[in-house]
Amino acid sequence: MQIVKKINNNVALARDGRGNELVVFGKGVGFPAMPYELDDLDRIQRTFYNVSKRYIDLLPDLPEALMLAADDIAEEARDELDCELNPNLPFILADHLNFAIQRTRQGVALQNPLSYDVKHLYPKEYQIAACGMRELCSKMGVQLPESETVSVALHLINAEGKAGDMHDTLANVQLIAQLSEMVEDYFHIQIDRDSFNYSRLAMHMRYLVQRMSEGSPMPEDPATRELFRTVKMEYPQDYDCTRRIADWLAKNRGWHCSSEEQLYLVMHIHRVRVSAQGSQDED
Repeated sequence: MQIVKKINNNVALARDGRGNELVVFGKGVGFPAMPYELDDLDRIQRTFYNVSKRYIDLLPDLPEALMLAADDIAEEARDELDCELNPNLPFILADHLNFAIQRTRQGVALQNPLSYDVKHLYPKEYQIAACGMRELCSKMGVQLPESETVSVALHLINAEGKAGDMHDTLANVQLIAQLSEMVEDYFHIQIDRDSFNYSRLAMHMRYLVQRMSEGSPMPEDPATRELFRTVKMEYPQDYDCTRRIADWLAKNRGWHCSSEEQLYLVMHIHRVRVSAQGSQDED
């Protein structure tokens, strides 16, 4: 491996045997005169491929311990989410957390209005973020507010997407929260967002929005049409609520919900509605 440019004493740009550029972390790798051949690869602690120049330029300002802690979170996300993530994720997290630590030390606390929705719509990403933040705070000797755990979870969600646009990620979380409120307003109920039934509804809405955003809606399935007709007759209120949601999405987003998409939405809304109304009756 050829080390070609020093970033600091322990971080450098390198080229592997195939000529691919990468960032390497390792004790003293940036100390010798450049360029040079590194024969002892055991000295390499971490390697990062396909790193944007923007984040390479930020590396001199990022504490090494923070960068490694951010990479630990990204690695856990890769293992737990079992999908391809944005290769720049460790650097995105480190950059965000560096500012978060600075703000906290200056006594500046930011609130995240989407905290509740992120926890319930993306529980796996939130748990990864929460665990990673506990370890990071312990290693860095800082105490970050819970809102930063939500921000890290949003970065994980964003890294899963094809577009990699945080604005779209936030917009989709807000949209799902809005659709949930439409169900509450229609039935005049308060949904228990900690319930299993809401978790299933939220997950369906999450993937509905994801499919529609990516232009790959659930196709029409002739085999389910008869079932859909039966469900419409059996649960007329839930179907009417679903139809209003579908009409709203068509008008405001230009999305067409197939009968199969609506079928599952009716069933999930029915479960949530019955559960919420049962709780109200008990009160």
